[in-house]
Amino acid sequence: MPKATKIALGKKVPDFRSTTTDGGTWRLCDAKGSKVVLFFYPKDMTTGCTVEAQQFRDLQSSFRKTGALVIGISRDSCASHRKFKTKEKLTYELLSDTDETLCTLFDVIKEKNMYGKKVMGIERSTFLIDAEGKLAQEWRKVKADGHAAEVLLAAKAL
Repeated sequence: MPKATKIALGKKVPDFRSTTTDGGTWRLCDAKGSKVVLFFYPKDMTTGCTVEAQQFRDLQSSFRKTGALVIGISRDSCASHRKFKTKEKLTYELLSDTDETLCTLFDVIKEKNMYGKKVMGIERSTFLIDAEGKLAQEWRKVKADGHAAEVLLAAKAL
């Protein structure tokens, strides 16, 4: 049986494709030569996710200056992403991972405690991929507020 592909620091991230907000397709290989910031968040329009999304939005021009593309990913539908993107005036792409393919690849689905009940959900996590497609840095169990600025510093240093 073939071994499941896992991402690892310093290793090339396998190419993947996902559905964009407008129903198109985004592929990692299309970003070759650029740094890529992938931030996984639990749910559109929730407090922490909104704070994180706004902070990535507000630093978008600084990320561009480092040569980095910012991409948000959750299990929400494209329709939900469109509403979120419009409401928050997000200036980067959101990918819909309803089948959890990317969540599985990046190992971000974890058991969480919601109001005393155990559920499986996205653990807020961010991944910085260098211009050659290798995983340069990862953040797991992220606190939303201030995280985008921390990722920007790492993108500048890369």
